[in-house]
Amino acid sequence: MCQLLGLNCNNPTDATFSFTGFSQRAGVTDHHADGWGIAFFEGSENDRGLRHFVDHLPASTSPFAELLRRYPIKSRNVISHIRKATQGQVALENCHPFVRELWGRYWVFAHNGNLENFEPRLHGSFRPVGQTDSEQAFCWLMQELAKSHASVPSVAELTLTLQELTPAIARHGTFNYLLSNGQALWAHASTHLCYVERQHPFASATLSDQDLSINFAEHAHVNDRVAVIVTTPLTTNERWTSLSPGELRVFVDGRSV
Repeated sequence: MCQLLGLNCNNPTDATFSFTGFSQRAGVTDHHADGWGIAFFEGSENDRGLRHFVDHLPASTSPFAELLRRYPIKSRNVISHIRKATQGQVALENCHPFVRELWGRYWVFAHNGNLENFEPRLHGSFRPVGQTDSEQAFCWLMQELAKSHASVPSVAELTLTLQELTPAIARHGTFNYLLSNGQALWAHASTHLCYVERQHPFASATLSDQDLSINFAEHAHVNDRVAVIVTTPLTTNERWTSLSPGELRVFVDGRSV
């Protein structure tokens, strides 16, 4: 199985602290060492731009990951993934998160789990490049979203459509996923997924995977809000809320809605 990390914020925020702890699970504190990736939504026009990095090396030793642990890219929506291969070889084309375009926006998707006997009919423009069940699931979701709406709908409408589509995939196995188009971040849990919301008054946090602490009050503004979604808690001294099996939750501007 793999692990997921997502950030949703009301103001551009860097993921350095969270990614530093998260990347240690790729071979240091855990065994998810079959590649990794991260995507940052950016841009002056409604976060339409995207920085996307993937590497087949473990995140704990990858030179690209070391760069990102030191370089504070600021974004309002971030999705990261560290891989433990179940389907598909260890290769760049099988590294999450995956990216596709729909309605003139980038969409980013990462999956934790394993889908058995999942062979969807893909007859549109969304086709997998690699061999993973995860990318097939993403392509099918994009295909069905495109069939359900003629143009980009509201976040509420998208959430309703995803609630209808997700069970068709989840019945094939474990389907924990993160999905974002830069406007919101959707999180679905089959097994393990949890989140924490940080806002004023900000406190200190200590990573569970590395001896590192931060006082957010020294870095955040009073009106900042940040939601962090992850497979298992990243910190030891914050109250994390677990998603229930089958729950789909959407985050906008740093809070669950």
